[in-house]
Amino acid sequence: MNTIEKLSLIAKKSLTNRGMKFSSLAHLVNKELLVGCFQELKRDKAVGVDGVTLGEYGAKLGDNISELIGKMKSKTWSPKPVRRVYIPKPGKVEKRPLGIPTTEDKVIQMGVKKIIESIYENEFLDCSHGFRPGRSCHTAVKALDGCMMKRPINFVVEVDIRRFFDNVSHYWLQRCLEEKISDPNMLWIIRKLLKSGVMEHGGEVEPTTVGTPQGGIVSPLLSNIYLHYVLDLWFERVFKSSSQSYMQLIRYADDFVVAFESRKDADRFLESLRARFGKFGLEVAEEKTRLVEIGRHKWKSWRQGSGERCGTFNFLGFTHFAGVSKAGYFMVVHKTSKDALRRKITDMNLWLKKVRSVAPFKEWRRILESKLIGHYNYYGVSNNIRCLYQYYRKTVSLLFKWLNRRSQKKSLNWKKYMEYLQRYPLSQPRISVQLFVLKST
Repeated sequence: MNTIEKLSLIAKKSLTNRGMKFSSLAHLVNKELLVGCFQELKRDKAVGVDGVTLGEYGAKLGDNISELIGKMKSKTWSPKPVRRVYIPKPGKVEKRPLGIPTTEDKVIQMGVKKIIESIYENEFLDCSHGFRPGRSCHTAVKALDGCMMKRPINFVVEVDIRRFFDNVSHYWLQRCLEEKISDPNMLWIIRKLLKSGVMEHGGEVEPTTVGTPQGGIVSPLLSNIYLHYVLDLWFERVFKSSSQSYMQLIRYADDFVVAFESRKDADRFLESLRARFGKFGLEVAEEKTRLVEIGRHKWKSWRQGSGERCGTFNFLGFTHFAGVSKAGYFMVVHKTSKDALRRKITDMNLWLKKVRSVAPFKEWRRILESKLIGHYNYYGVSNNIRCLYQYYRKTVSLLFKWLNRRSQKKSLNWKKYMEYLQRYPLSQPRISVQLFVLKST
């Protein structure tokens, strides 16, 4: 039986025997698994602190993997510190820290991810959508749409966790892992990865006693496991059972909203959540956490002139608000948030400014196309076509602007530019994800 078949068997056991703990896993971190993991790593990515590229590591792949496995068996292996870089944070002046592991540590992380994912994927609840096979931001938005259209929702709590990835407790994370894993060698590998340290730009190594570095291959899965026990199970098994009113949690990684029928439950949830998070080293970012009154009942009252307009909230780059269908019924509309649209237009402007002087338009037109299509694929949800065209028209305008700044003399007028786009058109906006629940009352 090869390693892939063994992982499949583990997944089946995890599904059929919910209370089972796995006591023999570390042996699966073998040459077969790690060589396969190396082949899956994305090329042309940033290198870690040792400067070794994928090509250099792969030149002696068999020897490198054999030596690595030998060190792990003798417990002389230690991952190298991750190299910390800072990238712009969407819509903010501050930057987000990312940890870049070495090539060898990426291989180990992917191997560990495959093993523990085979155990936990069947444990995760339906409310969890982030970094899971067959799930995405779109499945989360669909779940939100279905919940608000089909259920008696009157309030939505939009929650932000303050610096979640930086504050995950290693102690509590290990306790979470021990719910399903009793293999001390596998737990040892995970501890080593968590405590590998961080190297700043100046070369100083900072120990990591808390948190899961953003950028690590295994970090999203470990974070999902943490919130599975800290939030998802607590909400479903403890908090929900304390009320007869309807409520639903929808989570994508550390970003989540909770829909409520009752205002009392919504207020009680926020109070209980602060205490729950405090126990596990987490904190609600109060300035970004809101209770919004929105739903069919509120919408009807406003339409009849006896109440205020429904509120709006943001989730996964979309602004969600109450709208009206062509037939005059209540519906939930999901449009690109103003911050997300502004950020995407800014990014496009900076990219066009940079690339227009590097090569002729014909050479980088394909990249521009992929950027447009990527935008449509993500934001192209039902009833969001207007925002897609805003992005498209602004891109067309910016392209004209920067094509004309390649030299001192204006090289292209608008008429000729439009004629060129007719011959070689850019991809038009399109809806790629259908969200609507058409039946309404």
